[in-house]
Amino acid sequence: MGRKTHTTLITKASDIRRTIFDMLKPHESHHIGCSLSIVDILAVLYFDSMNVFPKKPNSPMRDIFILSKGHAAAALYATLSLAGFFPKKLLTTFEEDEGALPGHATNTVPGVEVSTGSLGHGLSIGAGFALSFLHDKKPNNVYVLLSDGELNEGSTWEAIMFAGHHKLHNLVAIVDANGMQGYGKTKDIIDLTSLVAKAQEFRWDACEIDGHDIASLQSVLAKKKRKKPLFVVANTIKGKGIGALEGKFESHYKSLSKEQITEIVRNLNTI
Repeated sequence: MGRKTHTTLITKASDIRRTIFDMLKPHESHHIGCSLSIVDILAVLYFDSMNVFPKKPNSPMRDIFILSKGHAAAALYATLSLAGFFPKKLLTTFEEDEGALPGHATNTVPGVEVSTGSLGHGLSIGAGFALSFLHDKKPNNVYVLLSDGELNEGSTWEAIMFAGHHKLHNLVAIVDANGMQGYGKTKDIIDLTSLVAKAQEFRWDACEIDGHDIASLQSVLAKKKRKKPLFVVANTIKGKGIGALEGKFESHYKSLSKEQITEIVRNLNTI
């Protein structure tokens, strides 16, 4: 995939945010805040960094993306639809009974590699993919997007140790470090600082960036020759892009009225 300009990717991110709100049903909880915080990351991955094949989603040449924080499925579905993996009309079934798009990322949806939602498993699955690609001498890369809250899970740290030990240089872990989880601020529940130092101790290359800065995301996610797996702490803002939701803990489960959704979409359309 050819490199995209910053302007193009900013536009893609705006399109994803707008599409998320087109999907939402009034008076229901949709994990809005944690979906909005990862939009810029998804825009760079799907429209710049990864090898993806929307018309052949199971292509053996594809890179693997795993949304370990499966509750942010709205952002992933919006991205996949805009990338051409499935028709936009399917988005209207989001979280409907027997709809095509369940509330957590599910592998019945074209482009979704694995079902996620039980936190703490995504990086282990990604490490398995990465190890198999290296074993078979395949060029595919694996990208896993985690929440900072799920770094409380011991299974995540087992995967970090495993990947470092086996030098899985085709594996990239991206932490959506928005500083909040379901029951409060991550630093108050379990303070994990410094994540960069911890990852380096377990034999990863590691860095910390602004998770909304397109240029920084492009630079760090560009395919490079590495000898170690890459751990990216992407500092983000929960509810990014919607002033009334930004940095608000309640946006994790907040439901919106029809009037609120309409007003948000109207404002997004003027950007």
